[in-house]
Amino acid sequence: MIASPPSSQADSSAPASAPTISFRDAFWFWLKLGFISFGGPVGQISVMHQELVERRRWISENRFLHALNYCMLLPGPEAQQLATYIGWLMHRTWGGIVAGGLFVLPSLFILIALSWIYMAYGNVPVVAGILYGIKPAVTAVVVFAAYRIGSRALKNGTLWAIAAAAFIAIFALHVPFPLIVIAAGIIGYIGGRVAPSKFQTGGGHGAGDKSFGPAVIDDDTPTPSHALFSWPKLVRICVVAIILWGSVMGALFALFGWDATLTQMAWFFTKAALLTFGGAYAVLPYVYQAAVENYHWLTATQMIDGLALGETTPGPLIMIVAFVGFVGAWVKEVFGPDALFIAGAAGATVATYFTFLPSFVFILLGGPLVESTHGQLKFTAPLTGITAAVVGVILNLAVFFAYHILWPQGFGGRFEWPLAVIGIVAFIALWRYKIGIIPVILACGVAGLAWSFVAPVVGL
Repeated sequence: MIASPPSSQADSSAPASAPTISFRDAFWFWLKLGFISFGGPVGQISVMHQELVERRRWISENRFLHALNYCMLLPGPEAQQLATYIGWLMHRTWGGIVAGGLFVLPSLFILIALSWIYMAYGNVPVVAGILYGIKPAVTAVVVFAAYRIGSRALKNGTLWAIAAAAFIAIFALHVPFPLIVIAAGIIGYIGGRVAPSKFQTGGGHGAGDKSFGPAVIDDDTPTPSHALFSWPKLVRICVVAIILWGSVMGALFALFGWDATLTQMAWFFTKAALLTFGGAYAVLPYVYQAAVENYHWLTATQMIDGLALGETTPGPLIMIVAFVGFVGAWVKEVFGPDALFIAGAAGATVATYFTFLPSFVFILLGGPLVESTHGQLKFTAPLTGITAAVVGVILNLAVFFAYHILWPQGFGGRFEWPLAVIGIVAFIALWRYKIGIIPVILACGVAGLAWSFVAPVVGL
């Protein structure tokens, strides 16, 4: 448990009387955060900053940003990793596990329930009408994500060229997403040495220049003993991580075999967890390639619907993996036709476990190294190259969604102009009027429902 330094009037030999952060208070805050963490990583990080830095003053601005800059360098959801980091800093390993776990669990339970409703009642006219309107909204959200990331990341012609090459590679040449990431990282590494000025647009969130008063974990608060680096501790964490991963993977292999759906989900989402540089939108094409084209766990339309559900639930957007796992296990009937819900829940749990386990490991392994310096971390040149490639990959995802939504029977079929109108209006709302993602998606759902009743009346 962290305590702030004793006041100057206190006797140096007396125990510190400064306020402490109780595990109970932290637990209830992390639980609350798990249910209100809407708005993607920006919104989630903003909520944590407001609560932990400004209002509660559990951690100082500089220490908060120091941790955030490290999390921005890692694959995985940075907001969830930041919660894990701060929880670990305050209350050791269990504090990190509780903080990171509660960031994810509410979303998992909500998505299991919504996925069941989707699979069991998705063809009901009301539900189908709502989903009809949500689909173009999701496309608008992805296009807006490409614009938002591109406007920050693509600051020169070199980075634009990398983004364009990534788009062509995945759209026209069908190059696997991992190879694009590796190639972009290599280009960034070489470019950082040959032309460093072209690869200096990355970077964390900078140093804090604001003070909100003394914090429990302040700028000059000594690093607690549990957060100090030691080789024995690092080895222990590695061993425990291997056991946690290997025991569940081994159990799935022993019970179902290597080619079984749940085992393949565990293996695939382990790989996906290590490739989520640039946020959830960057890894979605990789998840699509595997889940839709290779494993056939779900259809392209279901993937779009899953993204819509992920956008409207709390927690990190990468929680769409829970939907993919649920639908995949349901469709494959992994426990037989009479246990579809149990199969779906198991698939969602497996996908979530193997997606987020590396995030905890990264924090527990790297946290002591970060705390040992308190220096500001910056994006490396390879990561700058990867971020540029991510823009092209996300744009490909938008094109893919738009094609399947606007021409559901292919270019030879009917053009869905109502969906085009809804999608354009949704993008304008996001881009021009800065309306939040959730209100836009909900409004489009209402518009789709209304059109589903109007269209038959007017003969469309």
